[in-house]
Amino acid sequence: MGTVTLGVSIAVPEPFGTLLQQRRAGFGDPAAYGIPTHITLLPPTGATADEVPAAEVHLAKIAADCRPFPMRLSGTGTFRPLSPVVYVRVVEGASSCAWLQKRVRDASGPLTRELQFPYHPHVTVAHSIEEAAMDRAYEELAEYEAAWTCTSFALYEQGPDSVWRKINEFPFGSGGGMPPLPLQTGFSADEPSLHRLP
Repeated sequence: MGTVTLGVSIAVPEPFGTLLQQRRAGFGDPAAYGIPTHITLLPPTGATADEVPAAEVHLAKIAADCRPFPMRLSGTGTFRPLSPVVYVRVVEGASSCAWLQKRVRDASGPLTRELQFPYHPHVTVAHSIEEAAMDRAYEELAEYEAAWTCTSFALYEQGPDSVWRKINEFPFGSGGGMPPLPLQTGFSADEPSLHRLP
């Protein structure tokens, strides 16, 4: 029985996705071109190949209960010293991402798993590279801004070459099961402990 590594994420659309991927590569991150620019809903998770169809059914049901929502990125943050990551901040749409990821990992579903850290939506632009390069990523993207309407999420599989490839996309439906968008859509609950200056 074959095993696979799956992930679920919201893709950062063009032209933003390619631009941030190129910037990540420019900071010296060797993983940049193997990871599409994204906001994680489910981190790398092992499964058997025959569990994938059930996972796709599960994700399709979640997407059908979701409605499009605004996403906005602004500025940078870092998880250092807890984790060697610099990221672009999600300042609008984060609450919807949190709602989605809870349902993706639902204990009754096929993709259940615990998280190593509290969920904090973000777009990674540097990971496990030299400290000076991490500092440069933090500083050079400090004024970065992007906005779009999120209309779907996708299931990805990591290949033997460590490249992540999309295997299915799940467009949103009418949003019958999604709660009303909050007035404040930023995600700041964990910021005091997670946003560390380089």
